[in-house]
Amino acid sequence: MTEDKKQRMSLRPITGITLVSLLVCGLFYPFLITGIGQAFFPSQANGEIIQLNGKPIGSVLIAQSFILPIFFHPRNETASPSASGVDPDILPTDAYAQIPAISNATGIPQSDLANIVNQNQEGAWWVFGAPYVNALRLNVELIKDYPSVYSQFQG
Repeated sequence: MTEDKKQRMSLRPITGITLVSLLVCGLFYPFLITGIGQAFFPSQANGEIIQLNGKPIGSVLIAQSFILPIFFHPRNETASPSASGVDPDILPTDAYAQIPAISNATGIPQSDLANIVNQNQEGAWWVFGAPYVNALRLNVELIKDYPSVYSQFQG
């Protein structure tokens, strides 16, 4: 057997392993996981998009940029415990702190705004985790509950 033929024979297993790994890791596994996600968790797999009047307005997984004083704001950059800075959730105390400004800007009673915050609290699992509220969900509730104030955002 020639040296050239020996080299080609030794490359055959390497080439085979490379191709099989490429197919399994690059095609089969991603399609399998995507299919499982779509079958069992379709909303989460598609980004948990919130719709208002049939139009997608944002994902509850990523903080939206709210700059108007009539909306709840996600965490500001200096106070965010999130490493990415795109965490859409705020502590209830942060939401309560925003209520006076929103009430002044909209005329919505502070007690009504506090009720919206209370009704949208999530994340208290027994002794694990602290309660939080999602700023986008709060703002969607405002738009739905007060159409006269938020008429320009009705879609």
